[in-house]
Amino acid sequence: MFDPKMIAVESVSGEPAIHPERLNPDWIRNRFSNPPAWEPEIRIEQPVPSERNEWMPASVLIPIVNRTGGPTLLLTRRTEHLHHHAGQISFPGGRAETEDNSRVSTALRELEEEVGLQRRHVNVIGTMPDYHTATGFCITPVVSIVQPPFELKTDPFEVAEAFEVPLSFLMDGRHHQRRTADFPNGMGRRTYYSMHYEPYFIWGATAGMLRNLFLFLRA
Repeated sequence: MFDPKMIAVESVSGEPAIHPERLNPDWIRNRFSNPPAWEPEIRIEQPVPSERNEWMPASVLIPIVNRTGGPTLLLTRRTEHLHHHAGQISFPGGRAETEDNSRVSTALRELEEEVGLQRRHVNVIGTMPDYHTATGFCITPVVSIVQPPFELKTDPFEVAEAFEVPLSFLMDGRHHQRRTADFPNGMGRRTYYSMHYEPYFIWGATAGMLRNLFLFLRA
């Protein structure tokens, strides 16, 4: 069975960590209110299947938790039986439904459904450029500041675990690894980012969107 974390590290991006003052929720909120000129590193994962002529709209929430010891990022580990991205580390999120009136609405609905985090704790501060996955999704990353205390109630069908990772770890280019592998099921040869924090192996689209957030905050 293909295991992305068993692929050797090809290179490490290596940029210095973002200065702690830029990881302050107020600074991040202001950055989204007054964005600089910048370019995301990844917009479309390669290779794209040749038959792909339309993308399934989806949204994820990037929940930055305002902890007193420093901001963290809330992530989930998907259950093993899901059809898409089973067992992977991901942001709360999913495909758009007809009742959603915006990409932000999709992200907030999925947040409540997957981890039970109530919207009153969530302050949406902006969105990142759409991210197109090799599996056919066009994902809008919705960035928010989450104010504790709050309680979570995960959906056991979709979410095996919800956990937090220090934002300072993820916003450090020295933890951004590149790996290249031949993917099964005709997906072809791909280079992907990964970030390994304790028992959690973050890779693929989640790592790619985190990489784009890193570049946005350091621009």
